[in-house]
Amino acid sequence: MTVPRPEADAADRRSLHERIAADLRDQIMGGDLAPGANLPSTAHLKQRFDASNATVQEAVQLLKDEGLVIGRAGASVTVREHRQRTVRPAASMAPAGAGEPYRWLTEATKGGSRAHSTLLEVAEVQPPADVAEALRLPGGDPALLRRQLLVIDDEPAELVASYYPLDIVSGTAMTARRKIPGGTPTLLAELGYPPRLSVDRVSARVPTQEQYQALRLPGGLPVLRTLRVVYSEDERPIEATVMVKAGHLYEVQYEFTAE
Repeated sequence: MTVPRPEADAADRRSLHERIAADLRDQIMGGDLAPGANLPSTAHLKQRFDASNATVQEAVQLLKDEGLVIGRAGASVTVREHRQRTVRPAASMAPAGAGEPYRWLTEATKGGSRAHSTLLEVAEVQPPADVAEALRLPGGDPALLRRQLLVIDDEPAELVASYYPLDIVSGTAMTARRKIPGGTPTLLAELGYPPRLSVDRVSARVPTQEQYQALRLPGGLPVLRTLRVVYSEDERPIEATVMVKAGHLYEVQYEFTAE
């Protein structure tokens, strides 16, 4: 059977103002429109995209709603200082030292930002199917959920749901609704389960209603969803975390060495 191939010139079905915003967003994120630079004039954009004045203004408003540009009607619209953050997963894997804050907070404040976390929920729950599989839980077995919202400079940055096997964490401070000094990696190490390997699966998704509201997302932009599974000795999975952040504000940096 012959599988039909998509047309090479398939039309972009998005509205024109969304397409204009997408092209300008790409220039901003790539640095072609640098922080402090003015967006091309309305007249230039009208000619470039064969668009009306109203359509161009709709596109610019999308970028304003996303916090990428600032300006007012009748004045120049300027690219904001880059808000895109680079996430380095390897930097937050190791347990924090004695008296040190959770490594995510340490990394987030390196550039001079203020960061904090809000613990939203601690409960025994039935985890999502991919989490249960990652933790190798028998069908129907619950896990401990610790859910929190990470905030940078008073803006929600990441919605985090971490799941733990009950046979590891039952009866420990992990089950209490309070923050863990140094973060959960530190406590897991103290319990005899030091993190040895972390595996990330990153995907772009349409945000759920909860994610949209918690992260105050603009428009219909996707989120980055990371399923991180942490293994201890003998490749025992000790934590599976679902991390969701705004796709237009983050990039993920991985570092590899040649074998």
